[in-house]
Amino acid sequence: MTDAISSILSQIRAHETRTLGPLGNPAAAGDARPSGAVDVGAPARTSFQQTLNNAIDGVSQAQNEAGALQQAFEMGDPRADLARVMVAMQQSQVAFKAAVEVRNRLVQAYQDVMNMPV
Repeated sequence: MTDAISSILSQIRAHETRTLGPLGNPAAAGDARPSGAVDVGAPARTSFQQTLNNAIDGVSQAQNEAGALQQAFEMGDPRADLARVMVAMQQSQVAFKAAVEVRNRLVQAYQDVMNMPV
């Protein structure tokens, strides 16, 4: 389980590095435009809050889909076989555990920063 969480965190860091660049600012990511230039065709950069909200929405959606599939199986729907139900439930469980672990690490980082001597 720890390897999976480390893998997810490394993917988040790699995405952040691609988005913001190694120094944490958009200009370091290869953005050679002048500071006042506006690129209409470029996709908007997502903030950390938007990324976190999207991840939480994804976990919620996976749980809702697993619940709906489970209910369909219980009602006798022939399209909802046991294997699909079990896979959906495991996927939602793994997604939830990963989200909880990310939350725990964010809380720990916040506490570490707050306990730093000034």
